[in-house]
Amino acid sequence: MWNQFRNPELIGKITAKLQKSRTPMHIMEVCGTHTMAIGKWGIRRLLPDTISLISGPGCPVCVTPVSFIDELMKLKGVTICTFGDLLRVPGTKGTLEKARASGLVVKIVYSPMEALKLAKRKDVVLAGIGFETTVPGIALTIKKAAETGNKNFSVLPAFKTIPQALKTLLNAHDVHLNGFLLPGHVSVVIGRQAYDFLPRDYQVGGVVTGFEPVDILTAIHSLCMMAEQGKPEVLNSYKRVVSNKGNIAAQKIMNEVLEPSDAVWRGLGEIPDSGLSIRKEYSQYDALVKYGLEITDCEEKQGCRCGDVLQGKITPPKCPLFNTVCTPANPIGPCMVSSEGSCAAYYKYEQ
Repeated sequence: MWNQFRNPELIGKITAKLQKSRTPMHIMEVCGTHTMAIGKWGIRRLLPDTISLISGPGCPVCVTPVSFIDELMKLKGVTICTFGDLLRVPGTKGTLEKARASGLVVKIVYSPMEALKLAKRKDVVLAGIGFETTVPGIALTIKKAAETGNKNFSVLPAFKTIPQALKTLLNAHDVHLNGFLLPGHVSVVIGRQAYDFLPRDYQVGGVVTGFEPVDILTAIHSLCMMAEQGKPEVLNSYKRVVSNKGNIAAQKIMNEVLEPSDAVWRGLGEIPDSGLSIRKEYSQYDALVKYGLEITDCEEKQGCRCGDVLQGKITPPKCPLFNTVCTPANPIGPCMVSSEGSCAAYYKYEQ
């Protein structure tokens, strides 16, 4: 099956069409997996100079503010469960990895249910980061904890929702965008129609697409055609996975356990209704309430420009720390830590 999406002949045909494009295009991908795929497949090298691909705030670890790490590190006498990428993200006083070496109890888990099982014997706080892709699983785990009466489990929520971030970027006016490569994984949950505001309110097009070279190149070509014809719209070129309305069951569990709230994004600041907080009826599973924690905005480390990278203002090599002080072995900012981070992608594939 995958051969058709990696077919060299088809890639060549789409690339030839793109080489004829004369309309200057600034296209943002808002998914960290797209960022990695673009680097891995050498997509930028196949495009004419008129088309620029810009990385956006599509890495959940990268957009999580520094204060989230700081608040986790305040938790003593509990087991902190987290997905692996978060372990090496710097807070103001170091990383969870270094704190673990000093006695903080931190465990990597591969699913939220794994954290709930640990909570049968001890107090557990799950680091609740992610976009709409991972949030339903965490919401279901909270509901399961309530149904089983497990009072040892809680979640420190820093959930983010993609549509509101896109609106913030388009309202900023300091990054000119002609279109979006819309995230495949997130769109499985929220559906294609969640982006209808792009052409309606901003006269900007978008294409929901997958992660193979043919997927990405086809989506870029569609955006170029929209720009040339002056007819922006939202297309779904990932129909083998994404539907128009999305995953209704996943949306239902999110809405039952969580509710929209303001959220702090690294680089973008506080965005109204761009987060999901735990509803009052499930507040005993909210670590913010249970342990008196607070997520606020924090400044970047001096010289680190992760925030500008996440807004598409600069590419990673334009950060003065990139590949000098900041490397995967010694990450200064989260964009170099995460497997979906823009800086990590550029370091691995684009040099």
